[in-house]
Parts: sequence; structure tokens; C-alpha cells
Amino acid sequence: MSDDRRMPRRPKKNPTRAISVFIVVVVLLVLGTLLFNAIREKREFERQNAQPSAASDVKRATPVIGASQ
Repeated sequence: MSDDRRMPRRPKKNPTRAISVFIVVVVLLVLGTLLFNAIREKREFERQNAQPSAASDVKRATPVIGASQ
């Protein structure tokens, strides 16, 4: 016969805690994905709709020397 009093009982795992951790991780992943996509789309939008810089305006305004007259 084995003596059960010598072996300590392990506490039962709480499934609610595991589900809570899983939900928190999923929510953080979703928020991170949304933030990443928002930043990426903002940069693409700014790149497509960028105002020409002052240097490029000056370059276009100068007449080309030696062009046919």
C-alpha cells in the first residue's frame, strides 16, 4: 500500500487563467496589426500625395540654355 499522506497534492490548473492570457495576447496582436497597417498606409498616402519640394520647383523654373529658339 502507498501512503498518500507523503505525496503533496498538486493544485488543479485554472483553465480560466489560460483563456484570459490567450484573449489578452489575441487582443494585443490585433491592436498591433491595426497600428502597423495604419502607419504603413499613412506613409504610402504621404508618398503618393507629396508636395514637390522647393528645390524641384526652382529647377523647373530655370530655362534650359541651348534649347532651340
